[in-house]
Amino acid sequence: MSGQRIPIARPSLLGNEKKYVMDAVESGWISSIGPYIDRFERDFASYHGVKHAIATHNGTIALHLALSAAGIHEGDEVIVPDLTFIATSNSVRYCKAHPLLTDVDPDDWNMGPEQIIHAITSSTKAIIPVHLYGNPSMMNEIMLIAREYGLLVVEDCAEATGALLGSKKIGTFGHVGCYSFFGNKIMTTGEGGMCITNDDELAEKMRILRDHGMNRKKKYWYDHLGFNYRMTNMQAAVGVAQLEQLDSLLASRDAILRHYKEKLSSHNGIMFQETHGNRSVNWLVTVRLKGMGFESRDAVINELNRDNIDTRPVFYPIHFMPMYSDPSYVNGNNENTVTIAREGISLPTYIGLEEEKIDYIAACLIKAFEKYSV
Repeated sequence: MSGQRIPIARPSLLGNEKKYVMDAVESGWISSIGPYIDRFERDFASYHGVKHAIATHNGTIALHLALSAAGIHEGDEVIVPDLTFIATSNSVRYCKAHPLLTDVDPDDWNMGPEQIIHAITSSTKAIIPVHLYGNPSMMNEIMLIAREYGLLVVEDCAEATGALLGSKKIGTFGHVGCYSFFGNKIMTTGEGGMCITNDDELAEKMRILRDHGMNRKKKYWYDHLGFNYRMTNMQAAVGVAQLEQLDSLLASRDAILRHYKEKLSSHNGIMFQETHGNRSVNWLVTVRLKGMGFESRDAVINELNRDNIDTRPVFYPIHFMPMYSDPSYVNGNNENTVTIAREGISLPTYIGLEEEKIDYIAACLIKAFEKYSV
């Protein structure tokens, strides 16, 4: 076992991906116009029970497109969790707006209603809840706050395609839900993203801005300063095939998480995200190594690397980054964020990961944790 490298993630392309891509190639529709784009958008909207889906070139673009179409601009403040992939906050700054980095809940690792309430100011215009590692945020409570204060809600669903809160799919609570289809995500198009919404006006604005700002009825007439944020027909062909398999992909991830928990939950020093009864989609099975510091956690990562196991640290707090060092970006000391980042490690999570390998990963993790714990 130790001689086989176990990757952190890899795509599962076992359906109609090749067939549909070859169909796109042979048809000549390989750029940003073609039947697979229309089909992917239609199928993705139908899967989520919403009116509109707007395909984009990647997930970061999806966030920026949603914020731009909603009119977020310089002088506006947007509440963002401090514990997230940096694209969440960067998309706010692309609009010349100001991200306010907020602490997260110590149990589900997401920005919750209490943190949001404390962050709202007279300049606040939007909230971006992130469903971290595929674990749903408390969207019912967040939407109550948004309605009370008149705030836009853009859900960052990059890691959470298919996740549920009750019986409702994540991404359908806010004004816009934004997805990523990077190669390591729940489903993939290589690179790619999507915005979903029930707002007709917002959907139309996103479609216009995605295509350079061109008038939808008058070719080469531009009413807005737009972007080239389009997905290709070949990417969409892969997306259609992936979406056909999504429910089975999610079931496989559920089984992977269950087996990790069987092997690790009894260890007092290893803690999983709490889900508050929601359905997480387990983008990356991620645990906290209680009491670890950054150096000891990294020593565990290095030890697992020597065991041929690829792992990742939890995202560093965004306010640690040089471009976010100005105190005006941070709401409080964000103690929970720092603790989770210091103790967190993501484990191999991909379709086809055998129980035998999970057993090996768990045993190596426990051994390394006990070696480097304080």
